[in-house]
Amino acid sequence: MKQVLQDKKPSALLLLNGKNSDSGLTTIEAEFDGIDCFEVERTLLHPAISECRVIKTDQELEIMRYVNGISSQAHIQVMKNVRPGMKEYELESIFLNHCYAQGGCRYAAYSSIVASGTNSAILHYGHAAVPNDKTIEDGDLCLCDMGVEYYCYASDITCTFPANGKFTEDQKIIYNATLNANNAVKAAMKPGVQWADMHRLAERSILLHLKEHGIVCGNIDDMLAAHVGAVFMPHGLGHFIGIDTHDVGGYPGDAKRIDEPGIRNLRANRELREGMVITVEPGCYLIGILLDKALNDPRQSQFLNKERIDQLRNVGGVRIEDNVYITATGVEVFTKVPRTVEEIEAVMAGKD
Repeated sequence: MKQVLQDKKPSALLLLNGKNSDSGLTTIEAEFDGIDCFEVERTLLHPAISECRVIKTDQELEIMRYVNGISSQAHIQVMKNVRPGMKEYELESIFLNHCYAQGGCRYAAYSSIVASGTNSAILHYGHAAVPNDKTIEDGDLCLCDMGVEYYCYASDITCTFPANGKFTEDQKIIYNATLNANNAVKAAMKPGVQWADMHRLAERSILLHLKEHGIVCGNIDDMLAAHVGAVFMPHGLGHFIGIDTHDVGGYPGDAKRIDEPGIRNLRANRELREGMVITVEPGCYLIGILLDKALNDPRQSQFLNKERIDQLRNVGGVRIEDNVYITATGVEVFTKVPRTVEEIEAVMAGKD
């Protein structure tokens, strides 16, 4: 290696050295005997490679449309085949089988989250210690966050639906709060928009819907100032996706996390640009520990209807996640699954 490089007479060797702003892990730079004979540069390559991964080529977009299409069809198969009494892992198996058998997608892009009942309020349920092993009960919501990869490009889709094929009225409230947020964000996304503003828009949309149904009360701006939105959506709105499920480039240069509840977990804080692919995944959850903390905090409890919240605790949570491409004027949604209550119930009833 030393001799080959010396023959090329490089002015410097660019080494890949930098931190992934999502995982916090630092790349391991190349080493070889004799590297100390060369001038090395450690700051240029990592941000340049990251930006190359943020903006997708036409060929990359073609693969991502394909893998989203396969994953979308697999989610629909899960909706059609779920029944109370099944194990959560059976839904995961249906999904993975369809993606491989019908689409040639051999690998999951990440550990599948198949959460039923109150498990749906556990944000990263389904890992090795909690292996999607609950029995699904009649009346449960099922939150399925599953995606596969194709030629190393990932999909990341979340669908939430009732195990028995029919939403209860309370489930509809939480579901539609989340769907409203998802739709509002996608309608507002375009080049030049700040991603942090989209997170705030999602929180506002959720709180507006909850207020309409008497779950929260008061002025929405005052609720947001008290971080009530983060009680119901404690995670970030979405992340870049591509070669990694949580892809690089979310915090370029001097970009910093916003140190406030909820939004501090946003995996990107930058202006949207044409060519980006990012997930839009608002969620509305009834998480016991967060609700109890808020109900005991005078600044937040003034906005919360405790009686109504207690009635909803067993709903669990809802997340709706799409993979979205930023175009010159708006967005193209790669994910193609039933989204409204009526669409989901129709698919689950066997209607086309």
